[in-house]
Amino acid sequence: MSAQLTFIPPRRPKPPRHLADLSMEERRTAVAELGEKPFRADQLSRHYFDRLTADPAEMSDLPAVTRDRLVTALLPDLLTRVRVISCDDDTTQKTLWRAFDGTLIESVLMRYPDRATMCVSSQAGCGMNCPFCATGQAGLTRNLTTAEIVAQVVGGARALARGDVPGGRGRVNNVVFMGMGEPLANYKAVIGAVRRLVDPSPQGLGISARGVTVSTVGLVPAIGKLAEEGIPVTLAVSLHAPDDELRDTLVPINTRWKVDEVLDAAWAYGAKTKRRVSIEYALIRDVNDQEWRADLLGRLLKGRLVHVNLIPLNPTPGSKWTASRPEDERAFVRRLEFHGVAVTVRDTRGREIDGACGQLAANPTGASEG
Repeated sequence: MSAQLTFIPPRRPKPPRHLADLSMEERRTAVAELGEKPFRADQLSRHYFDRLTADPAEMSDLPAVTRDRLVTALLPDLLTRVRVISCDDDTTQKTLWRAFDGTLIESVLMRYPDRATMCVSSQAGCGMNCPFCATGQAGLTRNLTTAEIVAQVVGGARALARGDVPGGRGRVNNVVFMGMGEPLANYKAVIGAVRRLVDPSPQGLGISARGVTVSTVGLVPAIGKLAEEGIPVTLAVSLHAPDDELRDTLVPINTRWKVDEVLDAAWAYGAKTKRRVSIEYALIRDVNDQEWRADLLGRLLKGRLVHVNLIPLNPTPGSKWTASRPEDERAFVRRLEFHGVAVTVRDTRGREIDGACGQLAANPTGASEG
């Protein structure tokens, strides 16, 4: 009998260990294992999270003979900036990053008069396969690590601190997990990143939990886990249709968890955290923008602690769908307001540079620098 050959795919190399992957206690242990005093972990953390540097030359409070060794061991370069393109007078900047293994991801920094928001990726690509989303059509390459997610925010924080973004020196106030990937499908790394974002210096970046938004297409068990974490971030549910028949097509995971199940999990999250739930709804011309669907959505949400973000569909290459007509968008808003549901139409910043919702695809041959 001839032997059968089994194909075993090659293992992906693991990203190098980074300080941001570790809790403070784990950092102190790692530093001690390198033969250094545990408090050096606090100093190293302060440089990365507070002073936003990983340059040994700037770490004058560390002994010169140990700086390079500590930085090499705990602050390796995880993401290399490939390209930055901008619009809105350079106040919206999309960065293409290359990871240690060549994986490409994107993040977007949006500067407003009163705040700065980072939109970060949690995966390279996405496995949810929503047909109107460029990221979903690309498929999933791999999950990002906690430190790779945090590094995107630190990159934006450095740009603001240097004054590279019009408006003077500033800091990141808000982080939205609405870039590439389904955050709750990479739960452990995303929760680790959220903790690094909200923990005070030197443990983390010290961003208010109320300034962090985690989006999901509706992974019900993970929403339940998130509610128990004790971190009152905003939950954003990418609903896109109020009825199962259409949502099965627009958001294929709906064949596993139906609209009612997703919303029940969202209401339980809101009750546990006392935070208003955000409903994301991409308006697609002649697909999900009918007034009767607005009425159905309004009835589902009426009386709940909820806010609807209507998103005019952003164009993606090869898509057969487009944004709703302005008059249909206005009618949709009116019907939701009739039911007493808070609703706004989202600002489509970044559309010109393929940096808006649903457009991130980490294309290395994208638009030229702005």
